[in-house]
Amino acid sequence: MLGLHRGTQKISIRATVALTQSFNNLSIRHLSSSVQPEKREVVTFLSLNNLSDNEGAVKTRRRVGRGIGSSKGKTCGRGHKGQKARSGGGVKPFFEGGQTSFIKRVPKRGFKNNHAEPMVPINVGTLQDYIDMGRLVPSDEPLTIKDLVDAGVTKCSSVKHGVKLLAKGKERLRTPIKIEISRASEGAIEAIENVGGEITTVHYNRLALRALLKPEKFEIAPKRARPPPKLMQYYTDYEKRGFLSPEVQLKKLKEEL
Repeated sequence: MLGLHRGTQKISIRATVALTQSFNNLSIRHLSSSVQPEKREVVTFLSLNNLSDNEGAVKTRRRVGRGIGSSKGKTCGRGHKGQKARSGGGVKPFFEGGQTSFIKRVPKRGFKNNHAEPMVPINVGTLQDYIDMGRLVPSDEPLTIKDLVDAGVTKCSSVKHGVKLLAKGKERLRTPIKIEISRASEGAIEAIENVGGEITTVHYNRLALRALLKPEKFEIAPKRARPPPKLMQYYTDYEKRGFLSPEVQLKKLKEEL
């Protein structure tokens, strides 16, 4: 009886130890599963050693002519003979198979004048605005295209052949100014003279215009060329206030005397 009791006691002790171990294991698993470590975002800073293209940005080109097993061997996907199978061969995108092309079928109207000399338009109202802002200061000396460019009325790079004065905003013009300009409309001339100003149209060829706008480019300023024959009529007409008209020349001589 004593031995049986001792054996039963050993079995109960072993069962108790096993239950304790299993409970500990369950508690550890439960704690490990319930308490998850904090997930943090991995920040990678861009530097020279990890600089690379995005995935799929660079695709390896297909190498043709590497045998029939490469699916692009022999004819390399060009087929048998023909214009498009030749090296450097092919047709233009707008080729229509030999029929009259679209650009030849549509009618043509007008033309581009390769000898045109477009002027930069400036209105008398704009001049008054810049005078009111203090960016243009009238004086006894006539304003030139250089003064207009320096004041920001137009860009130096825009003036290719000269500047033409127009009459828009003439009702706002109230300051008498002296100005030398390439061309001027009748309304602009009338508006300038109605407020007591003076206007003279002066011819500038490309060299003279460059010397006027960028004098620092020249050690010796070149002389201004006379107008070509087709423009001589304009600059000798007093109605246009041309600088070669007799009235303007006589007025200039009187001022010098």
